[in-house]
Amino acid sequence: MPEHPPADHARQDGGVRVAIADDQAVVRMGLRALIEREPGLECVGEAADGAAALRLIRETRPDVLLLDIRMPGMDGLATLRAIADDRQLSGTRIVVVTTFAVDEYVFAALQAGASGFVLKDSAPDELVNAVRVVAAGEALLSPAITRKVIGLFGRHGTEPVEGLDTLTPRERELVAWVATGRSNEEIAKELVISPDTVRTHVSRAMVKLRARDRAQLVVFAMRAGLALPT
Repeated sequence: MPEHPPADHARQDGGVRVAIADDQAVVRMGLRALIEREPGLECVGEAADGAAALRLIRETRPDVLLLDIRMPGMDGLATLRAIADDRQLSGTRIVVVTTFAVDEYVFAALQAGASGFVLKDSAPDELVNAVRVVAAGEALLSPAITRKVIGLFGRHGTEPVEGLDTLTPRERELVAWVATGRSNEEIAKELVISPDTVRTHVSRAMVKLRARDRAQLVVFAMRAGLALPT
């Protein structure tokens, strides 16, 4: 029997296992305290740099990693890329927790595999919500963040996305809507269709594009120039 629960632990019993990577001890302490007081959330460990974070998630296989971008040695972006390159770590979703507002770090982190972003001075409820949303396989990209990220992608131009030509017109449209940061329910309301219809088309598009989650689907949409005005 394995020493640690598998990566799909959150789906098995409703609990969410969380790891923390930040070079500031006081930040780690605060995040741990916040996580451990929430029903259904469990902190499985802390790391002070990227190398330690990789060791931690290989040992504990958390559902969500709260990751700082700027750390000594192996920083958050390098850690993100290492996680994305290791298929055995695909069950761990990453929420970037940073003191920096949306900028090139967000652009790079999205491309490297981040599923969401939260500022360190966010309200506790926002951070807890980020953990739960990302653990459920959703992307944590507000329309405000998405608008700025679209601008960043726009400056880099469009590029081919493998599998894009296999999408139906409806799937392409809904991928573009996903890239606005809206939820399935919000998209359904805009298009006057059911949330289940949105969910079905988005799920099919994710399979065709081999998108890990909605955050990666957003990246693909922006790279292909599919993003709608927000």
